[in-house]
Amino acid sequence: MTRTDWPIAVVVILGFHAGPAWAQPQQVPEIAIGKPAPEFSIMDEDGQRRRLSDYRGAHVVLEWTNRDCAFVKKHYDSSNMQSLQYDARSRDVVWLTVTSTAPSHAGYMDGGGAQRFRNRYDAKPTSILLDPDGRMGRQYDVEVTPEIFIIDPTGILVYMGGMDDKATTSVADVDGATDYVGNALDDTLAGRPVSRPITRAYGCPIVY
Repeated sequence: MTRTDWPIAVVVILGFHAGPAWAQPQQVPEIAIGKPAPEFSIMDEDGQRRRLSDYRGAHVVLEWTNRDCAFVKKHYDSSNMQSLQYDARSRDVVWLTVTSTAPSHAGYMDGGGAQRFRNRYDAKPTSILLDPDGRMGRQYDVEVTPEIFIIDPTGILVYMGGMDDKATTSVADVDGATDYVGNALDDTLAGRPVSRPITRAYGCPIVY
């Protein structure tokens, strides 16, 4: 399955604090469930180079973020994201948070900014990857934050999409939402096919 299999959703508004933008199907590159995830080579907040191939043999989560996005803040202010990160890492999952916002736009983070973001929220990712030129974001066809990808130990993409089914900025909506990411991790870590491998990602548009 690829993103061209999705029903196309309308972008409601492009503001960071209003209605969500929905990730739209794209023609290039083709990101497909059941196919190898694109390799990347990118620096993290500590100046270390990270490659997908370095994590062969482990499950990997890629979480696209923007510190100024109200939809991202919903999941951090509620500690939902940190709980997912902690639970995943306790099960030997590699969790990589990615920031692909261009330097001239709201929410851009350099290494120091990424470290402050981690400290502010007591975030638990393995690393925060810095993608200021948007190359990695474009490789994965990422359009909004937050947006999640899960890769199995053989490098195959098994999940892509949103955090949950509540496309709001309200912390109160975290409880009772369908936890797409947690459910997908449970499935793949148990050796089962992910029951919902593609979901709609909602959030703030990434400005490359």
